[in-house]
This record gives sequence, structure tokens and C-alpha cells, in this order.
Amino acid sequence: MTAQQPLTYDMFVELATVDPAVVGLVLKGSRAHDGMITRHSDHDLYVVVADGAETGLRRFAGHRAAELDLVVVSLTEFRAAGVPGFERYALARARVVFDRLDGEIARILADKARLGVDEACHHVGDWLDAYANSLYRSVKNHRDGRSLAARLDAADSIRFLLELLFALDRRPRPYNKYLEWELTRHPLPGWDTHGLLRAVDSISATGDVDLQRGLFTLVETAAQQAGHGEVLDAWGEDLNLMRPADPRPR
Repeated sequence: MTAQQPLTYDMFVELATVDPAVVGLVLKGSRAHDGMITRHSDHDLYVVVADGAETGLRRFAGHRAAELDLVVVSLTEFRAAGVPGFERYALARARVVFDRLDGEIARILADKARLGVDEACHHVGDWLDAYANSLYRSVKNHRDGRSLAARLDAADSIRFLLELLFALDRRPRPYNKYLEWELTRHPLPGWDTHGLLRAVDSISATGDVDLQRGLFTLVETAAQQAGHGEVLDAWGEDLNLMRPADPRPR
């Protein structure tokens, strides 16, 4: 395309859908999330090419412009994309634009949206321990008058908490931009979405120790019910610092 005729999303889709080497087009990002599009939103498009196929569209690999960003990959590369990796959530909520494989592109995306049982179990233990570690540090720093450190550790604990809660539901954690979108449309089982978002917001901003402890009681119960109580049991008496004086959930 020339400077007078830049490559647009619609133009590229038209080119790609008539190219027999192209087996799928997948749109990710804001334009795959209803209600998230702004005037700044571009089109982030995966172009999936049959393994071993030749296509002139590869010349557009890595194309980045105000309206259109392109990633050109083989089918095998697409199957592996984001698993593991930061791209996983983007693909888990991506939208199929074109599928020449009778639904196979959609099935690949569905697989990325669901963590395997062993994978989730492994991650839950790691995230739970990391959450407890940051929470413990935050409470200790608050006790010792280190307010900045306490707030920073509280913010870290929320990052680990969200990874944990989504892993418990065998889902990749959404990017921060899409957290409210995700929880509103796909709530975490057993959690009050509005209450959780309020707690996440307040703890991240203020490091409120009482709120952190109250939230921990809910997390502790969820971890025990999911069979991960031994991760917290290993903390021994240090758990008392994380729990509220009144152990009833708030």
C-alpha cells in the first residue's frame, strides 16, 4: 500500500479471506471486548497461515499503524501462542473473524481460555504463597510504621491475589484494563464481584490493613475448599498476623 492509500482493516480482511493459504483471522484487544472500543482503538489481528503454505501476505508481518497491527503466524505457531505467556488472556477473549477450518480456530481459542487441571493446580499453589507473602509483609510494615512499604506490599498482594483467584477458576488473569469487564460479564464463582472490586481498589490505593485481613479470611476459606490449605498451613503462627482479631468473614 502507498502512503496515499494506507492499509486498512477492511482492506486487509478482504485480501486475506480470498488467499487460500490463510486459514484464520483472529481479532484481539479492545475490539474483541464489547463496550471497550474508543476512538484510539486499533485492530489487533492474528493472521493464521496453513503450515508450509506460501503467501504474499507475509510481507505484512509486523505491520503496525494507527488502525491496524498484524501478527502473521503458522497454524502450529498459533496453537502454541500464549501458552504459557502474557498473550494468553488476549487470545482467550479474542474474536474469530474468519475460520477456514470448520471451527478449529475457535476451538484453539477455547483451549487457551481454560487452564488444564494440573496447570491450574500448580499455579494456584505458587500464587497463594506469593499472595500470603506480600500480605504478611504489608501487615508487618504497617505495624512497624513503614507506611510506603506497607502500601507497596499491599498492591503487590492484589496482583498475586487476582492471579490466584482466576487460576482457581482455571482461567488466565485478565489484563488490568479488562478486569472490571471480565468480572462483570464472567464472575468468579463464589465471589461477590462488586465487593471484590471495591476491596481491590481500596487495598491498592491505601493498603488498609483491616480490609486486607478481612479479605484474607475469604481467600483462606476458598483455598481450603479447593484443597490448597496446606500452602497456608505452612505459615504456622504467622497466619495470626494476617487474620483479623475477629475471625468472622466481613
